[in-house]
Amino acid sequence: MSPFRRLILSSAAASLLLAGCAANETAVAPAAPQTPAFQAQLLEDVRILASDEMQGRDTGSAGGEAARDYIVGRLEALGVQAPLMGRLQPWEMTGHTREGSKVWNGVNVLGQIPGTRASHRYIVITAHYDHVGVHEGQIYNGADDNASGVATMLALAAELKREAPEHSVLLVALDGEERGLLGARHFVEAPPVPLTSIAMNLNFDMTARAETDGKLWVTGTYQHPQFRPILEALPAEGPVALAFGKDTPQDVGADNWVEASDHAAFHRAGLPFLYLGVNYHPDYHRPSDDFERIDPAVFASSTQLAIDAFRALDQALGR
Repeated sequence: MSPFRRLILSSAAASLLLAGCAANETAVAPAAPQTPAFQAQLLEDVRILASDEMQGRDTGSAGGEAARDYIVGRLEALGVQAPLMGRLQPWEMTGHTREGSKVWNGVNVLGQIPGTRASHRYIVITAHYDHVGVHEGQIYNGADDNASGVATMLALAAELKREAPEHSVLLVALDGEERGLLGARHFVEAPPVPLTSIAMNLNFDMTARAETDGKLWVTGTYQHPQFRPILEALPAEGPVALAFGKDTPQDVGADNWVEASDHAAFHRAGLPFLYLGVNYHPDYHRPSDDFERIDPAVFASSTQLAIDAFRALDQALGR
């Protein structure tokens, strides 16, 4: 048995244990947010995805495949169905490397949850699972970038299985973000549903380390001002509050996040988008972006706030 497979199986066992505890306490499964089981599973997802065994989750690598297997296992354990095109969306695209460019082979992971009110309209939730791999013998584990965003997406999936959304939801763990938003670009070029049926994209990228400024940043309300009053009404969750910006003409260079992550592919296709993520910190794109640097309470609060944001948008869209 490979170390990757042992890791996946041990996590699956932990998930079942946590689900059992939650069922005993609340009589519902999966556990509602902000229970001990919610935080434990959130941290377990990041710990697994950001472990050395995943070798930095580079696109096309054995570690990337192991991360993909783990995400598939988590979606299936939650009972999240695959769309008609299937669970996996493979692609081949040219992207960048440290030395230049090359053809990359990646795979997006898809899940679908039907809506109760507007089942013909889709909110696409994205989070990239790849990172930059190994460089000069050092593993770049990418705990915040972006094991955290994937964990937040999985926590949202659990919540939506507990209480169904009003719009149908596509959950997409994207590959190849670090190589040029490749998975997101392919998704938009070959979507599992017509682009005209997509109400918006909500992208999670780096959701853990909000202790830098106490903010979970929302980018995209300058382009789509209708979303801002919906989210401005949300109170802070523990030490984390929403902040708006990094999307205006006055935000330049690294302070403008409109093209900074996978939501850019949706934006270029003319689809409404919002990006939720924390500010830069000293471990960004460094080997030190490790699980141990995440504050569990801050991360849980940030994820709960992201779930609250989804619920507010889901309820407001189309009203």
